[in-house]
Amino acid sequence: MRAAVLSIRNLRSACRHQRNTYSSAFVRRRSHLIESSSSSVYRLPNNAKINKFLFPTIFISRPFSTDAASKVNVTEVNRAGPLVEYERRIAAGELVDGDACQVGTLRELQRLYDEIVESADACRLDRYAAPEKTVRNGWFWSRLMPQSSYSPVNGLYLYGGVGTGKTMLMDLFFDQLPCNWRKKRIHFHDFMLNVHSRLQRHKGVADPLEVVAGEISDEAILLCLDEFMVTDVADALILNRLFRHLFSNGVILVATSNRAPDNLYEGGLQRDLFLPFIETLKERCVVHEIGSAVDYRKLTSAEQGFYFIGKDLSGLLKQKFEQLIGENVASPQVVEVVMGRTLQVPLGANGCAYFSFEELCDKPLGAADYFGLFKNFHTLALEGVPKFGLHNRTAAYRFVTLVDVMYENRSRLLCTAEGSPQELFENVVTVSDAQQMAPRTSSRSRRNDDSDLCVDNELGFAKDRTISRLTEMNSKEYLEQHAEERKLLSQELVNADAVVQA
Repeated sequence: MRAAVLSIRNLRSACRHQRNTYSSAFVRRRSHLIESSSSSVYRLPNNAKINKFLFPTIFISRPFSTDAASKVNVTEVNRAGPLVEYERRIAAGELVDGDACQVGTLRELQRLYDEIVESADACRLDRYAAPEKTVRNGWFWSRLMPQSSYSPVNGLYLYGGVGTGKTMLMDLFFDQLPCNWRKKRIHFHDFMLNVHSRLQRHKGVADPLEVVAGEISDEAILLCLDEFMVTDVADALILNRLFRHLFSNGVILVATSNRAPDNLYEGGLQRDLFLPFIETLKERCVVHEIGSAVDYRKLTSAEQGFYFIGKDLSGLLKQKFEQLIGENVASPQVVEVVMGRTLQVPLGANGCAYFSFEELCDKPLGAADYFGLFKNFHTLALEGVPKFGLHNRTAAYRFVTLVDVMYENRSRLLCTAEGSPQELFENVVTVSDAQQMAPRTSSRSRRNDDSDLCVDNELGFAKDRTISRLTEMNSKEYLEQHAEERKLLSQELVNADAVVQA
């Protein structure tokens, strides 16, 4: 019996010695691991193979865990990031040389990039890293012992005039970050539609916003929102509670907007309930203004493209539409939107849809309908865009949203309109613009001229973005890019069909 006990003890001692020996060897060889991109194995110097799925936590790279690795990664940080990539693209001729305002914004983005990379572990950005306390991360423990986990890094809120490169700069920042991080880049309209859809699914829960915020933060710790603009009272009333939960879960927000935080939802219904969100936003984000006055969209070779000005041009628009669909026959179609809703398409074929302005902007449609439309169609023929004023202010808001969604999806627009993009919105002004307008010499002429004047701060600010985007969407560069993207997508579909058939 005693001999058996001694044998067991010796066996345990041998196991411990073997485990310690292996651990030491693994630590020494850790920096020499090379990941094979073509298979699910990691290769060691002695050609031994270890399946990476067997050790998901051991083989995850921890850049700042050792002094040597820290030195290497600090050097890499200094050689990477949005500012470095921006300079490379300018040197390669891919971008025009930006102004001092853009460079100043890039320095802010580079600063944020460096801070996030250095605090990646603390921010829990790696989607494949095992959490430190897996036992208490579930819903049950969060109810018993609720804990806040604010990020050690503050976000960034960029605002400025239209066409100053806000979206391009944010995308530059986003694309430089590792693809295995929990990050998401999305248009604000699309983000809020997603939030409302999730809220619908969690009806009956005590605090559905907390559940939704938990789902979003599980998917993305770094959240990049483009075109932050609040016009809907339903959005305004939930933003403060939603983002308080998100920030409490460690979310880092990077946003672009045409409006300073203090001017968001200006003049909106129940704005007093929205004001706490502004304070929350300024508390968790560095606010930076892009002071550039250059609209880079208007520096494109602005040709007429498919934007036709004048009345009674429906025949010409239909002719262009038929040329684009080729031998396909256009017919009425139905597309799914969200939450069981559908949208009737009067005519559609070959990725092209045909609508009159009344069918798309005079009906009670919104961003959800437009996103659903452009998930199925890449080109829109829109007949009869009118000049906007007080009499059709609601339609003007829908048209602004429509152009935003099209631009976000890089869609192509064919349209007939009563005037140029600038002329469409000449009767839409902000309160400040209205106060500065020169008085007329005759009260009668003033009354007649101003009868359709639309004084609306949100629409007055949004019109500049819409004019800028319409100008770019009809430029040679934009249309060539659209054609190239369609060509690449078609080739991918052909390759996918070939794989399926094989």
